[in-house]
Amino acid sequence: MDWLTGVYLAYSFIAIYYISLFLLIYVQNKKSMFEYVKPNKIYSLSIVVPCYNAEKNITGTIQRLLESNYSGLKKIIVVDDCSKDNSYKIAKEFQKKYPSKILVVQTPKNTGNAAGAKNYGAKFVDTELIGFTDDDSFPSKDSMEKMVGFFNDAQVGAVTSKVLVKNRNNFLAGLQAIEYKIIAFTRKLLGFVGGIYVTNGPLSIYRKNIFDRIHGFDESNLTEDIEITWHIVREGYLVHMSLSTQVYTVAPETFKSWFKQRIRWNVGGLQTINKYKTSFLKCGMLGTFILPFFTLSWIIAIFGLLIMIYRVVRTIIIRYLSTIYSVKSQTAILTLQDINLSVNVLFFFGLAILIMSVFFTILALLYSKETNLKRHSIFSILVYMFIYMLLYPVVLITSVYKYLRGYNKW
Repeated sequence: MDWLTGVYLAYSFIAIYYISLFLLIYVQNKKSMFEYVKPNKIYSLSIVVPCYNAEKNITGTIQRLLESNYSGLKKIIVVDDCSKDNSYKIAKEFQKKYPSKILVVQTPKNTGNAAGAKNYGAKFVDTELIGFTDDDSFPSKDSMEKMVGFFNDAQVGAVTSKVLVKNRNNFLAGLQAIEYKIIAFTRKLLGFVGGIYVTNGPLSIYRKNIFDRIHGFDESNLTEDIEITWHIVREGYLVHMSLSTQVYTVAPETFKSWFKQRIRWNVGGLQTINKYKTSFLKCGMLGTFILPFFTLSWIIAIFGLLIMIYRVVRTIIIRYLSTIYSVKSQTAILTLQDINLSVNVLFFFGLAILIMSVFFTILALLYSKETNLKRHSIFSILVYMFIYMLLYPVVLITSVYKYLRGYNKW
């Protein structure tokens, strides 16, 4: 067996192992996927909204927060990070209308990232819980009510939500709508084994005393939501996800903005891995599952792309040289002996992975519970699985390059 066949077999084993693991977790917990805990008291809660050049969406975000049916929501704090548009003015109008409910503040100078604005807003919070919502996110009315009950357990440090894509008319955004549903489904499964690795920006809630103890968000990290989650887990606290909680967000509609967002996500992920590398195989679930899982996923994706490039280049070179040789020697370029119709074991592994992947994708989409929106077409799902996902290794390799070059731009 040549080394390349060995690599394929190893990849097949890892892929089948991970898909099987997720499916087994699902089978064991399928009856409790949408369960949430009823709060045993009314926890006081403040929501901080970091805002920068968001005049198109900030009205909808604030309005959605005002419509929340959770009685413990005491304050909505909008933090304008020195916007260059009318964001601050729009938010101030809401404060005039709801002075007891809304506080609008502005950072002394632009912080350059969401973490800075979030930490600034946290200074004005004195409630038991603190939540954060992006300036282009729209939580459902019952979102907070379905999240705060998890804090009945004193060991819970944070609770996150299910994020869905609001804008669906754009084809790229439509592909991300599929992606977000699969991410939410997978994250919930990871939650059953204590493996949630990020509390998303569109809507997450933290226990305020724990948030203060770890000094809030790391402003030097491009993915402050990943970093704070790892920090909380390292301190020994639990992180939960409420799959029944829905929050809609606006996804990038151009390839350039999508690519920039994903570079930021992945460079931030590398920053987080580097920061917590000493926790590998220790510090509870962070070192024994989250960090290895996160890192291994990176390695597999990048190495897989390099192998694919090697195979394509090697095949092209061999075909080119053999064709040149055949022409010069006046021999047949293709003979019946060159046609191999035998099926090897790698084909069956590949087929098994394909079937399991399709099943997992459909299962995740079914669990999105979006009855009021148009379903995804078969074409969109196929494009997502066989084209969109192939872009990820390219993004990862680019992210590694930028990370090594010291990229730290929001």
